[in-house]
Amino acid sequence: MAIDTATEVFEEHRPVLMGVAYRMLGRVADAEDVVQEAWLRWSGADRSEVREPCGYLVRIATRLAVDRLRQVKSRNEAYVGPWLPEPYVTDFGDTAPDTAERAVLADSVSLAVLVVLESLSPLERAVFVLREAFGYPYADIAAVLDRGEPAVRQLAGRARRHVEERRPRYEVDPAERRDLTERFLAAAAEGDLEGLLSLLAPDVRLIGDSGGLSKAPLRVIETADKVGRFMYAVAQKGVPDPSYRPLELNGGAALLVLSGGRPDSVVQLDVVDGRIQCVYIMRNPEKLASLGRR
Repeated sequence: MAIDTATEVFEEHRPVLMGVAYRMLGRVADAEDVVQEAWLRWSGADRSEVREPCGYLVRIATRLAVDRLRQVKSRNEAYVGPWLPEPYVTDFGDTAPDTAERAVLADSVSLAVLVVLESLSPLERAVFVLREAFGYPYADIAAVLDRGEPAVRQLAGRARRHVEERRPRYEVDPAERRDLTERFLAAAAEGDLEGLLSLLAPDVRLIGDSGGLSKAPLRVIETADKVGRFMYAVAQKGVPDPSYRPLELNGGAALLVLSGGRPDSVVQLDVVDGRIQCVYIMRNPEKLASLGRR
């Protein structure tokens, strides 16, 4: 196989590899490192006997991600304040031509689901991602992880039960989420506390992620009154030289707030029954860096 062909084959499957690695790790930089390492192994391998390049590459990427996940779990345990996955721009392109398939992919990369996946073991997470997000048969997953199929089925069942017990039941209507995001931020910017409160579910939660590197709540804020008043206070202070950019992040509408052209924060909402159920605010500059390059 010529080097150009090897490169073309790898680039064809790069979106899938990145999708697997990001869902496994929740960090773009770590996922990119895994994909780069997969490329190095692919380019140096004897590819003459590789019949299914995609399966071969997914096996490499998944095993690398499992190893890295075991390392980063200890890092996350020392994290300052709440931890959220790094924002991930979701442009599925031709990898999800079907609306239903796109919905599954978007849900599997949502902030709410990725937060739940953090509580799984590395092997459970690998099985869940390959099975639920990408539809791999159990036999193929067993080959990827070098485990018996019965063991993989057991891991899958345990992971699925865990996720279903904790997965929030949010609506994912893109138009409604965009509309509520705009109304929510407009009410905050205008100092309309009553308008803010009217958009929030009574048990709404606000989760801010700064990693101790910028200002954000170090604990989850709960109830409409507390979340509304917090957003009102933040909006009154504002950011210097603000500008705004709508994005699709983690399968849903989000807003990137820039200060002097540099990423300051990302705001994303989860919605159920027409009310905001959860507000995510990402302010960790390390996790926003990739958005500033777009």
